[in-house]
Amino acid sequence: MRATIIHGPRDIRLDEVDDVVLASGIGEGGQPASGRDAIVRIVAACVCGSDLWPYRGVTETKEPRPIGHEFVGVVEQIGAAVAHVAIGDFVIAPFYDCDMTCVNCRNGVSASCLDGNWWGRPDREGFATGAAQAERIRVPHADGSLVTVPGPVDDAMVPHLLALSDVMGTGHHAAVSAGVGPGSTVAVVGDGAVGLCAVIAAKRLGATRIVMMSRHPDRQALATRFGATDIVEQRGDEGVAAVKALFGGIGPDAVLECVGTAESMDQAIRSARPGGMVGYVGVPNGGAELPIRTLFGSNVGVNGGVAPVRNYVDALLPDVLDGTIEPGLVFDLELPLAQVAEAYAAMDERRATKVLLRP
Repeated sequence: MRATIIHGPRDIRLDEVDDVVLASGIGEGGQPASGRDAIVRIVAACVCGSDLWPYRGVTETKEPRPIGHEFVGVVEQIGAAVAHVAIGDFVIAPFYDCDMTCVNCRNGVSASCLDGNWWGRPDREGFATGAAQAERIRVPHADGSLVTVPGPVDDAMVPHLLALSDVMGTGHHAAVSAGVGPGSTVAVVGDGAVGLCAVIAAKRLGATRIVMMSRHPDRQALATRFGATDIVEQRGDEGVAAVKALFGGIGPDAVLECVGTAESMDQAIRSARPGGMVGYVGVPNGGAELPIRTLFGSNVGVNGGVAPVRNYVDALLPDVLDGTIEPGLVFDLELPLAQVAEAYAAMDERRATKVLLRP
């Protein structure tokens, strides 16, 4: 089968690799196969902003490896112990594997599943999984990770469903972490796919005023369509002042940080009102430690981290299916998997907000 392999900085290739197969026998970790896995034919995948960190060389690629962690698809095979997923089901997977039965999953933090793992790495039993920018993938915990979408699934719905595998749930996590609710005032730092979905989430949770910090007219327009009431283009001290000025010089109740740099976190913390909350979901890369003195002096809180998107899919899916929210609009470029290198280049060069890939 074909799968995307990152070989080094700006070296993305679609290579022929071994087919993924259901686990059998004893894995490299010395454990027998559990029979809880499934093989999914990928219908759509995409490139994530976090994929750009290794692409740009910010995080090191020590050896060639499969890449990609967002997908929807159709179940082709299931293990003997799978009970709730059937062959032929159209499914959504989170950007990680989880069993949804351990204490962390039940506590709402499935990204920290005690038996889970990340796509592209061997599972805890030592069997290969594959990654999502490929034709097929093996899901170690089919009953936990996979969410079945009632069929038939219209092709036009695919981008919106794919957004639930990561960016919509991640934007939602930022809003939930910041305590956004009815009547909240919100600012969003970062106008990528996650930041745009954070606008959707804030609106869905009842925020009455939402400021999008963005310098790009196309993204400003989409943010406005999603529910943003104000746009701020400035950054740094000017950006902080502009946001605060919209709220009587005080600042909003919540700021959603969706980038992951030192500058974006600083922008978020200093923009929040005293006693406000920052919900952060940007993957940290090159950021400083939290400014405890600043937080102490302003009573601003910080909450967030890796989004447990599997815990959110069941609540968000009905709103996607009935058209209440349209997170798939963040995909502004669609390419065949054969052009995956161009997909990375387009996002790296900001010619696209988020690229959808079709095998």
